[in-house]
Amino acid sequence: MKKSFQVQNIRCEGCANSIKKALSAHFGFVEVDLSKMPRIVTVELKSEDDKKKLKNILLSLGYPMIDEDLSKSQELGAKAKSFVSCAIGKFTLDKGD
Repeated sequence: MKKSFQVQNIRCEGCANSIKKALSAHFGFVEVDLSKMPRIVTVELKSEDDKKKLKNILLSLGYPMIDEDLSKSQELGAKAKSFVSCAIGKFTLDKGD
């Protein structure tokens, strides 16, 4: 079933590209809506374990879900990771990969 989640720290196509690349191998269908705030990530979930996997992958990229309870240091770490993920996403967009 397709499910949508509000996600933090997504700013641009570079962020969306990094998220799509990281999630597509696990979830097949991945959509990132950049037209709304907070940004919306939609994926195809098959089980409750898929939701946990999604949360972990997004957090590892620096894009936690809005409802995640993070400490200040975790929030800062996520923002720093998201800048790196964004830069990588922009680089691969420019390369056409």
